[in-house]
Amino acid sequence: MLISIIYDSVHGHTAKQAQAVAEGVGRVPGAEAQLIAVADGPIPWETLAASDAIIFGSPTYNGTVSARLKQVMEDSTRPAWVPQTWRNKIAAGFTNSGALHGDKLNTLITMALFAAQHGMIWVGLDLFPGRSADERNRIGGWLGAMAQSDDVSPELSPSPSDLQTAAYLGQRVAEIVRQFK
Repeated sequence: MLISIIYDSVHGHTAKQAQAVAEGVGRVPGAEAQLIAVADGPIPWETLAASDAIIFGSPTYNGTVSARLKQVMEDSTRPAWVPQTWRNKIAAGFTNSGALHGDKLNTLITMALFAAQHGMIWVGLDLFPGRSADERNRIGGWLGAMAQSDDVSPELSPSPSDLQTAAYLGQRVAEIVRQFK
């Protein structure tokens, strides 16, 4: 099972979250995570078409996905949307911002709507909101994994609980893919 994690990260915090998602995918036997940073160059459309699932990740900027991830969404029209190469693939998403809430839900809605337009099947979290900063899903997201990062090095932020939530999302997606296969 190939699960691609396509993400944008400017300061490294969302990249750290993407790595946690990949670690979660790796917990499921037979699942392989492919990290695709949109800033690293051309998008590997063939890899995305061959994937069983695609997990989208972006920082939340001005209440929505980053400009670079939005560009990927727009660029997907010819290689993915028109031929429907992502139809019936599993999809999920994660986001990160400096504010505790910071309109992250809108970023996830943007990703979910984009996935729906491609005929994908969206997977959210099935974790009840944590009651403390140390528990998974402390921000209380259902549509996807949310994280908050302070203006510090990615080695210090996001919090361990936010990274555990991201890993859980990756594992959940891999388990859902296994059920569909």
